[in-house]
Amino acid sequence: MSSNEHPSRGLLLMIVAPSGVGKTSLTRRLIADHPDLHLSISATTRLPRPGEHEGRDYHFVSRDAFKGMMARDEFLETAEVYGNFYGSPRPPIMGALARGDSVAFDIDYRGAVHIREQAAADSVMVYILPPSLGEMKRRLYARSQDSVEVIQERLARAKDEVALWRTFDYVIMNDDFDRAYAELAHIFHAERLRSSRNQWIEPMVASLLEEDI
Repeated sequence: MSSNEHPSRGLLLMIVAPSGVGKTSLTRRLIADHPDLHLSISATTRLPRPGEHEGRDYHFVSRDAFKGMMARDEFLETAEVYGNFYGSPRPPIMGALARGDSVAFDIDYRGAVHIREQAAADSVMVYILPPSLGEMKRRLYARSQDSVEVIQERLARAKDEVALWRTFDYVIMNDDFDRAYAELAHIFHAERLRSSRNQWIEPMVASLLEEDI
């Protein structure tokens, strides 16, 4: 969190990648290493998978509750994926920015674009490339979480997303986890230092210009 001496505004770091490329592992490590970066916990209507917990992985809600949140404009973005609804709750995200903290999103492409449309000055989009679609396919089958049909759909969607790489601010290839993580951390550090996000700079410069030398 920023100090009172050097107040700053946080950023929205949206990390996008096809399933099986490692974005969740990269995001979790970045958050663990940076106390001023918090994970946006999405609300979803799907059932928990084995090992998932309420409030840590998702906020699991009924379809009626989700629709009520939509009606009250409580989401920055929503999407329907494989028959289930997902959404990024607005109040905790905007509250973090106002405190000077940053928010990381483990999110799909459409969701990231919707958030950027609403908060362009705060948004940074990073795409994680797989070393190959063959390796991505191997990882998807190895984790045994999806049906063959869903895996094939994920692979087809991955090709569509990869073709949109120019719409991202940064692109990282995850062929080596430690190197990919270091690059992601460098991006976060640099974006935190942008002059537009550091509210202490303008009064500091004004003070410097008033000095007699």
